[in-house]
Amino acid sequence: MADISTATDPGTRRSEAAAASAQPLLDVRNLSLSFATARGALPITRNVNFTIAPGERVGLVGESGCGKTVTGLSLLRLLPPQSARIEGEIIFNGVNLSSLSPRKLRAIRGREIAMIFQEPMSALDPVFTVGDQIAEAYRIHFPVSQAEARERAIQALRDVGIPAPERRCDEYPHQLSGGMRQRVMIAMALICEPKLLIADEPTTALDVTVQAQITDLLRSLSERTGTALIFITHDLGVVAETCTRMITMYAGEVVEDAPVDDALMRPRHPYTSGLLRSLPSLSERRGVLASIPGRVPSPNAMPAGCRFRARCKHAAAGCEREQAMVETNALRTARCWRAPELELPGAVN
Repeated sequence: MADISTATDPGTRRSEAAAASAQPLLDVRNLSLSFATARGALPITRNVNFTIAPGERVGLVGESGCGKTVTGLSLLRLLPPQSARIEGEIIFNGVNLSSLSPRKLRAIRGREIAMIFQEPMSALDPVFTVGDQIAEAYRIHFPVSQAEARERAIQALRDVGIPAPERRCDEYPHQLSGGMRQRVMIAMALICEPKLLIADEPTTALDVTVQAQITDLLRSLSERTGTALIFITHDLGVVAETCTRMITMYAGEVVEDAPVDDALMRPRHPYTSGLLRSLPSLSERRGVLASIPGRVPSPNAMPAGCRFRARCKHAAAGCEREQAMVETNALRTARCWRAPELELPGAVN
């Protein structure tokens, strides 16, 4: 896990966040997802709202089961249409993706918005070479010859730091290491130069050295190309090193949205604070590791009012009501009516 203390200067991050907030590239409005079951609709996420500006890097964090991955899949409508029902608006570059036909949406997937999936061995086809798979992603969107597409694929492998790309281009996924396969996924996602990249826990299955290489690669590629990034992860250290903003999700809802340094050092929602306090510290050699009691509620048994109330030591009268996002300053909001008055511990206090 990356070290949170390596985050860049807070003033620089705030300036980047303020500049990035001017013209949204992606505007998600009241996004709700449910799945059809034998017992009726099962709600998974509810009224998710956030924006992403061009070139902005946003970390989407929370425990497993909080709705991070399905939110990312919902943006590209990659969930099975027979069972998944998506409501709300997904405005990308002025176009509502939720109302596009499948044909028009295919023209945007990969070209304007790309996604890196969590497990490359499952996402890559084992019977085609990695070069063929990368070249195919390019030829779908651009009328080029096979030879030109191959050269583009080799260059894409070179751009993501794979040595001997001419040779690796003709190898199959099983011939590559886990780190190289993940780099192939990044090359495939970036070959069409998308405006937005969704990375779904791309470092989970990798060792810490390769994790650091992949996060550095994503950050540098975003800075160099201006590609916006949604980084879905449970590793707050990676968010500290990679992102300019952090969105915390809990039980299918966004509970905090803030510049990354503010969220890490001065969280406004008790859940965000609980996640940060659960991180092991190298400065404390003895003592009990803090944890959040209880577990994320099941989608078919969501509590009324604040969904975090049963696990929150700051719960009080008023928390039994449904919580709205409260603006604590111009750049941050939290889904807690007590957010302006609470002084919550962060990553280093």
